[in-house]
Amino acid sequence: MTDSNHFDCADYDSLVPPPLPHTRRGFLITALGAGFALAVQPVMAQSTITTASEGLQAGEISVPTADGAMPAYRAQPAQGGNFPVILVVQEIFGVHEHIKDLCRRLAKLGYQAIAPELYARQGDPRQYSAIPDIISNVVSKVSDNQVMQDLDACVAWAGANGGDAKRLGITGFCWGGRITWLYAAHNPGVKAGVAWYGRLVGAASVMTPKHPVDIAGELKGPVLGLYGGLDQGIPLDTVDKMHAALKAASSAASQASTIHVYDNAPHAFNADYRPSYRKTEAEDGWKRMQKWFKQNGV
Repeated sequence: MTDSNHFDCADYDSLVPPPLPHTRRGFLITALGAGFALAVQPVMAQSTITTASEGLQAGEISVPTADGAMPAYRAQPAQGGNFPVILVVQEIFGVHEHIKDLCRRLAKLGYQAIAPELYARQGDPRQYSAIPDIISNVVSKVSDNQVMQDLDACVAWAGANGGDAKRLGITGFCWGGRITWLYAAHNPGVKAGVAWYGRLVGAASVMTPKHPVDIAGELKGPVLGLYGGLDQGIPLDTVDKMHAALKAASSAASQASTIHVYDNAPHAFNADYRPSYRKTEAEDGWKRMQKWFKQNGV
């Protein structure tokens, strides 16, 4: 379980201790670090994609929230303004170099991409070398309610800083894939979402009262799900449950949502810095994401 290359998002439930009630707190992380999280070392250098920042305005920003300033990474074209906005939601490992690079890739396409450090109040996942330690010390203390409010704060920041919040999309990976579904149900302004291998079912708790299958009929913007048929942590029967819930919903956005399964892909197939990376499936998923955002007005 300590090997990040064989960890799946749905393993959270077996590792998370009983949650404590959420209370507002100060920020433990006030600035983003460099490089990759300790838990994903060694990085697969031969496949890791590095997107240059030339032609971009890219770097750390500070997003005001109700209880302090939250660090985030922002990338957008260096020239122009009124860019469509994409929220990029981190994996379990926080905002490390891969997430920053995804923002730069989106900025090259003309977007303002923002990746907030959503664990900033609870701790720094980048400093832990074992995944169970990240979960017990950091992730288990992060509530869905806090995340929704922090993403709302990012949208407000975008609207005041060169982004067009009326053209709002969201994408997330692993832990962030689950959040993508939830935020598409939370914010009426979401035009579209793309969820990469985020778990769909789970036990209800104080921190995570609902999961994507529970809010499948409440989506405000359509979501494209991208999943791996060989993902050991997200069984295909849970994907089938989510697909059925979407089609049974009365919401137009829910019925317009869809899930694409790559039969031979494992979990984290887009993570080019890990052995789980599958180039063909990742590149196809990236093309599908671009098309999904465009056809839904983002």
